[in-house]
Amino acid sequence: MTALEPERRITALERQKRNPERVNLSLDGAFAMGLPLNAVADFGLRVGKTLTPAQIEELKELDDTAKATDSAIRLLTSRPRSVREIRDRLKRKQFDDETIDRVITRLRDWRYIDDEAFARYWVENRESNRPRGRRLLEHELRLKGVDRDTVAEAIDDAEIDERTGALEIGRAKLRSYRNEEGSVARRRLGAFLARRGYGYEVVKSVLDELFGERDGDSSP
Repeated sequence: MTALEPERRITALERQKRNPERVNLSLDGAFAMGLPLNAVADFGLRVGKTLTPAQIEELKELDDTAKATDSAIRLLTSRPRSVREIRDRLKRKQFDDETIDRVITRLRDWRYIDDEAFARYWVENRESNRPRGRRLLEHELRLKGVDRDTVAEAIDDAEIDERTGALEIGRAKLRSYRNEEGSVARRRLGAFLARRGYGYEVVKSVLDELFGERDGDSSP
C-alpha cells in the first residue's frame, strides 16, 4: 500500500515584484508555485496553514487556468479568434487539454470567443480590405476550424458580389501587366483571380470586360 502524501505547510506568501497581482507561494521552506492574488483570500491562504495534496493540486489547476486565460486574452486583443486558433495557441504553450477545455468554456461564457461571430468578422474584414472569392473564404475559415455550416451561413449573409470584387482587384492588378502581350497578361490575370478564390464564370466575365476595355483603349 502506498503511504498517503503528507500535508505541507505554507512558509511564505510574497507578492511578485514584476506582477503585484500575483503571489509566490512557498511550502516547507521552498518555492512551490505562483498564484493569482485573489486566490489568497478565496482559499484562506496564510503563513502557517497546512495544505493537503488535493488542495495543492487544486491551486496548481487554478493557476494553470489563470495563466492560460491571460494568454488567450492577450491573443484576442489583436483581433477576434476562432476556437481552434485559441486551442492551438494554448497547446503550443504546453497547457494540458483539461486546462485548455476550462479556458475555452470560460471564454465562451464571457462571449470572448464565438465561431459564428468570428466567421462574420472574417468575411466582412476580407471584403473591406482584401476582397476574395467564396471558395477562398471558405478555405480560410475551414483552416481556422469553423464548421462548414457556419462558414456557409456567414458568407451567404454577407451577400458578397463576387464579380464586383473580382473586377476591382483585377483592374488594379492589370496595371502591373501593362507591358505584357495581351494573351500573356490575360492568362496571368486569370490565374491571379483564381488564386483569390473566384470561380471560372466570374473570372471569364471579368477578363472579357477588362481586356475588352484594354483593347478598346489601344484601338486607333
